[in-house]
Amino acid sequence: MIKTAAGHGAQIALEALQFAYPGGRPMAFDATIAASDIVAVMGPSGSGKSTLLSLIAGFERPASGRILIDGEDVSALTPHRRPVSMVFQENNLFAHLTVAQNVGLGRSPSLKLTEEDRAAVSDALARTGLAGKEDRLPQALSGGERQRVALARVLIRKRPVLLMDEPFASLGPALRDEMLALIAALHAEQKMTVLMATHDPRDAERLCKTMIFVEDGRISATGTTGAFVSGTASEAFNRYIGARREIN
Repeated sequence: MIKTAAGHGAQIALEALQFAYPGGRPMAFDATIAASDIVAVMGPSGSGKSTLLSLIAGFERPASGRILIDGEDVSALTPHRRPVSMVFQENNLFAHLTVAQNVGLGRSPSLKLTEEDRAAVSDALARTGLAGKEDRLPQALSGGERQRVALARVLIRKRPVLLMDEPFASLGPALRDEMLALIAALHAEQKMTVLMATHDPRDAERLCKTMIFVEDGRISATGTTGAFVSGTASEAFNRYIGARREIN
């Protein structure tokens, strides 16, 4: 796994990435994301947001181009060897494992934990509001609690890049606010680089400094979140937000 110094994020550079699903349209991504930035990835459904995150994480492989993290080419590395953590909408928890075990996977896929590891798991659970729920199974938790388990696992991994694929889409407004505050606190502590795919500009405003707008398998615009929300960054984004307002 690529090693980076603890307590800071990593720059991400996407250089002429080319990708296509079988029978699908070609996608192409070029971008440079500053270390420790918090970036919203927005765009219509099917535009390529999840694919972009999956390429960075290593769940998909580009046909050509490079992915650099802190200057190191990770394009050929498997997901577990990349300095990346990812939180999915469906939490990616194992139903047969307890809360503590699901978090412990962040330190050891075999769950062979040292005393130091167990202490780190307990600390992460306490800091994410899950103390006392170590022995529960995921089905005994609320949706917000399951997301907290996923974030506790991120906390003990201490990777410099955090990717989130619409992690709060199924949560109500109050829980969304709680989770956004938790991500903000986690970022303040670890300074990781964060990319969050979302359909909700309110999430982006609350958390993200920068925005990337994806459409038709390409990054069509980048800028500050404030510029996007004020309507000055991208006409395509303005049309997208306008259409979503009409639907809602």
